[in-house]
Amino acid sequence: MFEAVIALCMSLTEGPCRDHLLPGYEAQTQAACIAALGAKTPDLDVFGELQQQGAARCEPIGSALAVTEVAPGVFVHMGAIEEPDATNLGDVTNLGFVIGKTGVAVIDTGSARWMGEALWRAIRAQTDKPVTHAIITHMHPDHALGAGPFAEAGAQIVGHANLSRALSDRQANYLESLDRLVGVGAMLGTRTVSVDMAIETMGEIDLGDRVLRLRAWPMAHTGTDVTVMDATTGTLFAGDLIFHRHTPALDGKLTGWRAVLAELEALDVQRVVPGHGGPALEWPEGVQDMSRYLQVLETDTRAAIDAGQRLGEAVEVIAESEAPHWQLFDAYNPRNATVAFTELEWE
Repeated sequence: MFEAVIALCMSLTEGPCRDHLLPGYEAQTQAACIAALGAKTPDLDVFGELQQQGAARCEPIGSALAVTEVAPGVFVHMGAIEEPDATNLGDVTNLGFVIGKTGVAVIDTGSARWMGEALWRAIRAQTDKPVTHAIITHMHPDHALGAGPFAEAGAQIVGHANLSRALSDRQANYLESLDRLVGVGAMLGTRTVSVDMAIETMGEIDLGDRVLRLRAWPMAHTGTDVTVMDATTGTLFAGDLIFHRHTPALDGKLTGWRAVLAELEALDVQRVVPGHGGPALEWPEGVQDMSRYLQVLETDTRAAIDAGQRLGEAVEVIAESEAPHWQLFDAYNPRNATVAFTELEWE
C-alpha cells in the first residue's frame, strides 16, 4: 500500500519539518497513488502558515496505531497512562472506531495531527470503507486535536452542542501547552476543527445496518461530554466519563458527574471503553472504582468544609485514601480536590 504525504515546515530555513499524511489517496501501487494525486489536487490551505517543502509524493504507508478488536467491528487503541511528553508524543488517550456495512465512525482522535494520521492508517488496515464521522467525546485536547485528517477526508465532525465554543476558547492554550510538553515538531499541523453535527440531547448515526446512539450529558467530567453506544454489540464509548487506573480528572461538576455515573450504571451495556485504561471494561463492574473515588472525593470535601479548613489545607487530605488505587494520583487529585472544594463551598 502507498499513501500521499507532503513535507511541511514551520520555517523552511530552520524547521522543524514533518511529513503530513494527505488522506484519501491510498492505493495498492505507487503509480495509482500518483495518478490519484494528479486527478485531485490536495487542499493545502488547511495547513495555514506551514511552509511546503517540495511537492506531495507517494510513499509506502507509514506507521499505524496498534488497535484491539474488543467486539466484532469495534476497535480500540489504548493510550499510555502517562502525562503527555516528548517520549509518548501525546499518545495518552483511548481512541476507537466502529465499522459498519457502508462506513466507519471514529471515536476520539488524539492529542495531535500525527495521531489522527496513525489512526487513519489503522482503519485502512481493516477496511477501505469511507470514514463518514469523527465523534469527539469532549473538549480536552488529548481527545480532540487529531481530527484534522478526518475532516479533510470528508468525515462529519460530531460533538456536544457546546464543543465548538469550548475548543475555540481553549485552542491557543491547548496548543501552547502541548508544544511545550510534546515538542513543536510532533505537533506540526495540529488544529481544531468545526463541529458539523452538534448533539443537544440525543442523536443517531447509521453506518449501514449498524446504528450508533449518541447522548449529550449535563455538566459532569466537562460541560461537553458525549457517549457513543454501538447498538449491535452493546459497546459504550464513555470518553472520560469513565476512567480506569488513570486518576479521574474533574473539569466540570462533581455532583453532576456522580449523577451521570448513576444513569450510566443503569444502562443495558455489554462493555464500556473508558477514556483511559481498559481498553474495555465489563459492565457495570467497570464503573465501581470511578463511583467509589467520586464518592470519597465528595465526602472528604464536605467534611473539610464543615471542619472549617482552608482550601490549601484541604487539598492535602481530600481523597488521600484513594491514592493506592490510581496512577498519576499526585498530578490529578489535588486539582480534583480544588474543583470539588470550590463547587461545594458555595452550595
